[in-house]
Amino acid sequence: MRISVSSDMDEPVARLLVEELRRRGHEVLTHGALRPGADPRWAVCSRAAAEEVAAGTADQAVVCCWTGTGASIAANKVPGVRAALCTDARTADGARRWNDANVLALSLRLTSGPLLTEILDAWFAGRASEDAEDRENVARLERPAGGRAVS
Repeated sequence: MRISVSSDMDEPVARLLVEELRRRGHEVLTHGALRPGADPRWAVCSRAAAEEVAAGTADQAVVCCWTGTGASIAANKVPGVRAALCTDARTADGARRWNDANVLALSLRLTSGPLLTEILDAWFAGRASEDAEDRENVARLERPAGGRAVS
């Protein structure tokens, strides 16, 4: 799988994330502080990673900033992206299952090495729910305000 990864800071957990994804056999595309010369601002690098998902040049993305909040907000501005800030494995599982999330947002401050492994295990094991109500909720995200389908 091709995973786009961004971080606004060159923190040990961000480097560990890239190493762990590669160890799992994924191709990693880096942004921000993880790529020399790239713009490290969270709003810029998170959006760049999310745009690769929307364009289909990456299957998923992981975006990081100090709290994870800014990275998730920036990623969610990209149409077609469903970014979820996950601070534990159960949240990551739920984000994949009920929200069909395609971008994982992580906090550089809160995420330890062992927790990162647990979150990634849950994220990659998770699959989108086939439940009609869950699918309808995700489909509503693609509709304009008011919830009506575009004709």
